[in-house]
Amino acid sequence: MARPDRFEREESEFVEKLVHINRVAKVVKGGRRFGFAALVVVGDGKGRVGFGQGKAREVPEAIRKATEAAKKSMVRVPLREGRTLHHDSNGHHGAGKVLIRSATPGTGIIAGGPMRAVFESLGVQDIVAKSTGTSNPYNMVRATFDALKAQVSPRQIAAKRGKKVGEIVSRRAAVEHTGGGETMPSAASAE
Repeated sequence: MARPDRFEREESEFVEKLVHINRVAKVVKGGRRFGFAALVVVGDGKGRVGFGQGKAREVPEAIRKATEAAKKSMVRVPLREGRTLHHDSNGHHGAGKVLIRSATPGTGIIAGGPMRAVFESLGVQDIVAKSTGTSNPYNMVRATFDALKAQVSPRQIAAKRGKKVGEIVSRRAAVEHTGGGETMPSAASAE
């Protein structure tokens, strides 16, 4: 069972997505004993998301264990306008490398496989993501979480610098409007 169909359940306020199930065999005297490992992503659709792994002899038990682990490991990610990220970021775990970029309204979720499950559970509606390196779902999910943990909102930056949010956001808008760095005189004009 390399890639099962995506499975989604609504339970209370959480969205659960089964990302991957792996069947493993242990050879014993009487033959083979099969076990299952599950990778599940859980989110509330409003900026909180977590992932977990579970192993058991039966698939439903493995999924239940993974879901419990995911709920314990939830992290909060700041979202801009509740639909996309504040800025682009890179993440990596092992050989898994991901690039996630904020997108304009109407773009949708442009991401593959395990990353899509993370963004849907998180509640992101517009994002562009690219995975380079391994296609191992465990490492891709961990790399995606590494990139998401690097997200900071203008409010957090303002608090850290002791400024108002308006100063930081307006400065960002001014830099984007002028095309960045064009207000500085060049070395030739300074002479």
